[in-house]
Amino acid sequence: MNQTERKKVVVTGGAGFIGSHLVELLLKENHEVTVIDNFSTGRPENLKQLKENPNLNLIFADITDFEKIEPIFQGKDWVFHLAALADIVPSIEKPFEYHKSNVDGTFNVLQSCVKNNIKRFVYSASSSCYGIPDVYPTPETTETSPQYPYALTKYVGEQYVMHWGKLYKLPVVSLRLFNVYGTRSRTSGTYGAAFGVFLAQKLAGKPFTVVGDGTQTRDFTYVTDVADAFYTAAKSHVCNEIMNVGSGNTYSVNKIVDLLGGEKVYIPKRPGEPDCTFADISKIRKLLNWEPKVSIEEGVNNLLDNIDYWKKAPVWDENSIKKATKSWFKYLS
Repeated sequence: MNQTERKKVVVTGGAGFIGSHLVELLLKENHEVTVIDNFSTGRPENLKQLKENPNLNLIFADITDFEKIEPIFQGKDWVFHLAALADIVPSIEKPFEYHKSNVDGTFNVLQSCVKNNIKRFVYSASSSCYGIPDVYPTPETTETSPQYPYALTKYVGEQYVMHWGKLYKLPVVSLRLFNVYGTRSRTSGTYGAAFGVFLAQKLAGKPFTVVGDGTQTRDFTYVTDVADAFYTAAKSHVCNEIMNVGSGNTYSVNKIVDLLGGEKVYIPKRPGEPDCTFADISKIRKLLNWEPKVSIEEGVNNLLDNIDYWKKAPVWDENSIKKATKSWFKYLS
């Protein structure tokens, strides 16, 4: 990249799982990157290998504080908005916090962008907005049907993004992500993503807790492919579009635990969860010429090569999962 193409970039949630991989890619491409993160789910350790890079500026701030974050956007070119609260059960139990972060926080970031004439805005949306769809692979035209507050707040945030793009002429793109996995995924105490649960169980020599009969499939998409999709969207001239980001395939949970290797136990199937997630990615292929590159086998091997990252993660079992998901069954049944 020549010097004239360098961009000044803001990544909200840049110390998080996906955000840290995006930051790494942007710095590799010689951009100046400012990260805004309150470390509620992100970890400073996710950026430790980059901390000596002179093009990285890490700012501790919360996107719900407009007065603090707005000046950060001055003189910037691109904004990637990934900061959000995630997971199903906490969103059921703490809907106020989720609305504040995922809706009010998104509003604050959008207003900061409009005020500072940002040239490209890319939003991290969630495929959970589809709920339990009728069509597989699922295209962007599928009716939305969020099943829980996390899904709803991410979808409402997306609606703000598209409205701001239309009304204020902010050049926006929204990427609906499907089942992202990979190194640096969250290790917090919240029961959540399958890979994080499985890797901690493998380290501890415990059986994998497979929901239902394990034949349900997920569009597991490797995190570096997702980071590449964000970057490709920012470099493009595509505006006011919503696009799915997926792997181009769907894989059973049984296949995943077979790749990881180990014993498994089965726990009750959960309400509000689709039997399949599978992105129709024909739109992003057409508009951005983007393609996923990492196979499921390669992705799982990358995780196993870096499994020590999950040493401090909580180890879940049937009883602790049952307790943690009690409100899930109560409200979604």
